[in-house]
Amino acid sequence: MITLRNSRLRFTAAAIAGLLIAALIGCGGGVKNEVAVMETDFGEIVLGFYPDDAPNHVSRFKQLARDGVYDGVLFHRVVPGFVIQAGDPLTKNPDTPRAKYGSGGTGDSLTAEFNERRHVRGTLGMARSRDPNSADSQFYIALGAIPHLDGKYTVFGEVLRGMSVVDSIATVKTDMRDVPVEDVRINSVRIVSKREVGLE
Repeated sequence: MITLRNSRLRFTAAAIAGLLIAALIGCGGGVKNEVAVMETDFGEIVLGFYPDDAPNHVSRFKQLARDGVYDGVLFHRVVPGFVIQAGDPLTKNPDTPRAKYGSGGTGDSLTAEFNERRHVRGTLGMARSRDPNSADSQFYIALGAIPHLDGKYTVFGEVLRGMSVVDSIATVKTDMRDVPVEDVRINSVRIVSKREVGLE
């Protein structure tokens, strides 16, 4: 009886320790082998994907990354405590009026893939207009829990490494439209294996 109780205690302690570690470093539950390495003006962010939950959104992001669509785009929306947002190809052109930031895309909309994934700190989701099926190339990273977006926007991944970089971007000065006063650029996005970035 004592042995059984001690075993249970050891199991419980191990489980709690595992949960605490997962909370600190990001559990990556459901994340598959390929990840995105995003090089920004503030440092590197590594993103994992949920292809089982949102296969078309994951496929779209990877394809746009491989095609270089994200190379050079700006984080055009920064709202402390809420999200940082990027992925608008229009922001690559210095002649694009700032008022147009957030209005661009590839012109090929995605059908919504709403799922059971919750908006928590580090969530990667696809931005859209009021039309649920209007997601295209723009994406956001949640800075904290955003429960009112759950089931209304497609969550397709999470930050596996570099949340401190996300937090740094979230501190930049913005104008009345939440556009950073000074450009914060995504220099490149590479799709690689988890092993290549030491996550396997």
